[in-house]
Amino acid sequence: MNMKPLAGKVALVSGASRGLGRAMALALAEAGANLALVARDASALSELQHAIVDAGGDAVSFVCDVTVESDVSRMATSVKERFGRIQILINNAGINIRKPITELTPADWRLVLDTNLTGAFLLCHSLVPLMVGQGYGRILNLTSIMSHVALAGRTAYAASKTGLLGFTKALALELAPEKITVNGISPGPVATAMNQPIIQDPQLNAQFIGRIPLGRWGEESEVARLAVYLCSEEAGFITGTDVLIDGGWTAQ
Repeated sequence: MNMKPLAGKVALVSGASRGLGRAMALALAEAGANLALVARDASALSELQHAIVDAGGDAVSFVCDVTVESDVSRMATSVKERFGRIQILINNAGINIRKPITELTPADWRLVLDTNLTGAFLLCHSLVPLMVGQGYGRILNLTSIMSHVALAGRTAYAASKTGLLGFTKALALELAPEKITVNGISPGPVATAMNQPIIQDPQLNAQFIGRIPLGRWGEESEVARLAVYLCSEEAGFITGTDVLIDGGWTAQ
């Protein structure tokens, strides 16, 4: 097995400052990729950048709100100036607002949809021009098991992730002639910061673990390793699909 399967590739990860984004960025850097790190938290981005550089990698951070078109456009220009091109784009930035429909405000709804779905569109719109013409490319969209099943109180999140799955399939067909693959990764219950409200509630935590056939929360590193594989040359015939990594949740 090639120990540096992404050597020389330029990868951009949104929402890179924490959680799955951070884990994937570190894994891609270990696999040899040069990283463009995108998030809103300048301090956390800087810490991650230094961690990658100190380990012998190459990383540059770009503070950007993926819901703001001018922010994304400016960031894309900076990435082009720094790297010239990219081969890998991971649309990971996302939020979840857990509320019943009667308490979910229109502002809540727009924030979730703008971050999880429109943000992926804006990044692809601005960055795909830096990917075409190379005969290789990888786009990963962090979908969710909520693209396939649902839970009460997740209307905005489920709508955004289901929309992102449809976006993934259509974009895969559009970019196939460029040999750019587009896939989703649908994590199930993973012990991220977003899920801490559940993990820290003993009753809710027990309920969740009771519904996971493997009997545990997933680890961020497990999703990160999957991302590295899907970005590698070995995954070149996988496109337009969604890979569930959920401990068996959706098999029930």
